[in-house]
Amino acid sequence: MAIHDRAPVLHPTRIDLPQEIRVDLISMLNQALASTVDLRSQVKQACWNVKGKDFIPLHTLFTTIAAALDVYADLVAERIAILGGVVMGTARTAAMLSQLQEYPSTLVEGNDHVEALVERFAYYATAMRGGIAQAMDVEDAGSAAVYTDISRGVDKQLWVLETHLQR
Repeated sequence: MAIHDRAPVLHPTRIDLPQEIRVDLISMLNQALASTVDLRSQVKQACWNVKGKDFIPLHTLFTTIAAALDVYADLVAERIAILGGVVMGTARTAAMLSQLQEYPSTLVEGNDHVEALVERFAYYATAMRGGIAQAMDVEDAGSAAVYTDISRGVDKQLWVLETHLQR
């Protein structure tokens, strides 16, 4: 049975959002969590496989970015739990639900890794901004704030990665 086929489990909460809205938000947040977990694994893939003259600064940068993505995953997971949902945070779930492109396994050079990450971060940043709008549409300022926090950080990480390519 696919994850989408399961009836949503909601735990009791006194948060005043209607159940159907919470179910939709939880689904949306689990999608964001999957993409976050996937993006973190792709950053680690780059970190472990980068070679060339920029190895040390890129390895350090990728490690820092991966740590930030861990924080974002925790923010999303906590919001799911707060809304009474079940957090779907396993690697298998991330693989099924992530909307990111698969990371190429043939990359070696630093700029190639940075280019691949820029593409993925740009997509992810757009998705986080979409989450802000969707959460605000249902008047969930809490979830919108989570997406906003992530969006701010991801935009900065995207800028740092793009700056590396502008040398």
